[in-house]
Formats: sequence, C-alpha cells, structure tokens
Amino acid sequence: MTASAFRLSARAETVKASEIRELLKLVGRPTMISFAGGIPDPSLFALGDFQAAAREIFAGPASAREALQYSTTEGFLPLRQWLADYMGKKGVAAGPDNILVTSGSQQALDLIGKLTLDQGDTVLVSRPSYLGALQCFTSYGARFAAHDAPLDVATDPAKLLYLIPDFANPDGRTMDRGARLAALSRAERLNALIVEDAAYTDLRYDGADLPPIAALDQQQSGSIELTRTLYCGTFSKTLSPGLRIGWVCGPAALIRKLALFKQGGDLHTATFNQRLMHHVALTGFEAQIERSRITYRARRNAMLSALERHAPPALRWTRPEGGMFIWLTLPEDIDATGLLSEAIAADIAFVPGGAFFTDGSGRNAMRLSFSLADEAQIEIGIYKLCALINAPRKKRAAMGR
Repeated sequence: MTASAFRLSARAETVKASEIRELLKLVGRPTMISFAGGIPDPSLFALGDFQAAAREIFAGPASAREALQYSTTEGFLPLRQWLADYMGKKGVAAGPDNILVTSGSQQALDLIGKLTLDQGDTVLVSRPSYLGALQCFTSYGARFAAHDAPLDVATDPAKLLYLIPDFANPDGRTMDRGARLAALSRAERLNALIVEDAAYTDLRYDGADLPPIAALDQQQSGSIELTRTLYCGTFSKTLSPGLRIGWVCGPAALIRKLALFKQGGDLHTATFNQRLMHHVALTGFEAQIERSRITYRARRNAMLSALERHAPPALRWTRPEGGMFIWLTLPEDIDATGLLSEAIAADIAFVPGGAFFTDGSGRNAMRLSFSLADEAQIEIGIYKLCALINAPRKKRAAMGR
C-alpha cells in the first residue's frame, strides 16, 4: 500500500526527500568524485583514540554497565562539564545546566522548532540557508524571510533568527562582527530567539576567530540566563558524525524546556556514545582539530586553484575562510539541477543551489564540498565539471553563428 492510502497528519504532506540524502546514495560508487555531502574524511578519524576510549570504558564492570544503561535526558554530566568549559573558551560563561546533549545538532534544531514554532510563524534565515534547518522548520509550519530584509514587527513578528555565522552551509560565508551585532539587535527588537548553528566554527583556515553571537549576547546582557541565543554545536564535523553527539547551550530555563521535548522523543542520547565522545574529547580534541584544518585547508586551496584555472569566465564563487563548502554561481541561463544528471553520468556529484532556498530561486548555483575528495580528485572533478558547464554555452554560441 502507498502512504496516501492512510490518514496521515498535515505535517506529513510537507515532508520531502532531501536532495543531499538522495545524492549520498550515489557517492559509494568507486569512480564517483563527490563534491556533494559535507562529509568529514574518515581517514582523519582518530581511530586509536576511540579504541582506547572503548577499552577504558569496558575495563571495569561498573563503568561498562553504566555505559550500557539508561541515562539522564540532559546528558552525561562529565561531557556537559567539558562542553561548558569549551563554551567558556569561546566567551560564553556556562555551566552544565546550560547544556543539553542531543543526537547531533540536527536534533537540536528539531527540538527548537518544537519549542518555538506554531503554524505560520516566521523564521528569518540567510539566503541561501542550510537545507536541514529549512526542512526541520517547515515541518512545524514555518514561513521564511531573509534575516536582513525589511520586516514589519507589528504585522509579521518573527520568532526565530536562524544563522550560521562561521563558514556557512551552503555558501561558506562568514558574518563579520558588525553583522553579528546587527542580527542580535534585530532579534531584540523583534523579541525573537537566535539559533546560532556553529557546526563548522572550529574549522577555520584563515583569519582570526570571531566571537559567537552567544558571546556577544552575553556581553550585552551580563549573564547567559538573560540571553536570547541558543548555540547549537556538534562533534560531527570534527571528531565523528556516526556517534551523533551534538549539544545546545543557552539559558537554563530554555534548556529545561528542550529537555522535556527530548525526553518525549528519545529519552536521551545514547549513553555509550556520550561516554566514548567524552573520553576522546578529553584526550584528543585539539590534535584532531589541527589535523582536520591542515587537510581541509589544502583541499580548499586546491579547489579554488582549480576553479581559477578551469572555470569559464562567467562563473563566480565564494572564497571561504573555513568550513567545507564553496558556492558556485553559474550564468542565469544554466540550471544546476538539469546539469546534475550529466555530472553524475561523468562521475561527479554536487548539490544544486535551489535546495537551499524556499522560493524556487538559486537554480543557477551549486554547492561544492571539498572535504571528502583529495587534491588529485578535486583537480580532475573541477576540470570535468567546468567542461560540462561550458559545453552547452559553446553549443549555443555555435548555433547562433
């Protein structure tokens, strides 16, 4: 039987397949050069650290049994303390009560949607914006507007500002300090919450670190309990995506509310995974970050260099200071979705830009990830991709002569 044969919720009608998830089914082909998913290179995973952590957890009967048992919804206390210390280094004075451990930062977004959104509520986002957040908030009936567009507070009060200040997914851009302060000021005028998605913040390759919006918020308000920013962090882009460990940091009153929603969803994040991640974070976080930065910096540079040499003159692209993505803008007469089938046939994968908008725009753009392909693959893949982009233009030019 098909899904349409059953009486489903109105929410079910809004759920659509993720273009990225569908693409990931193809990247396992041995010949495929994938610029699609923002996937960490598994060769960088600290396997020895995880193996040592697992041995330590199972070394004694008590710790082994605790790791295999139910746990508290808020999360493993030593891990929450580590995360509070981590936030402190970023300028956010927080304690364990300000931290909720989640099953990846994607669950954090879902919990925040449950906490805040009713049908028809407005969420302010960047254009383009992260597809996973758009899908999540859409499922709770959200409407979207650009975070820097004019907005009538009286007639269209936004509840959330969703932002990725550092090396954004999908376009790799970074908000400067002034833009962060402006977003905070706007949230105050709207009496809205800010959702600060910090998935990529540790992957900086150039320039100086900028304070999180959460830190600027706390500087102005004087206490984390008086802030309006929910900071969403994750280990998925640094230590391991497979363990699904993320967190939310914010005022304790909001964290307690989020914990209630989480309790109704999955009771708690996997106990063993939390303990394993805590061990590895204690022993190898900084070293892993440095390994990742060295590798991804070289790959970003390789992609930028290949684009400089192979891209047709009409193409434009971002130059990210960190993260995993470059945003490529094509001439307006080229549809990236239409180009994708040709690219996949040539063993190249990317994500069409339209996936990161809610209004059908962005069709002449694509997101390219440099995290998974090595430098040789990047050179070959960009050369082949640029040739595909250029071929229809040459053909059209020849027909017009």
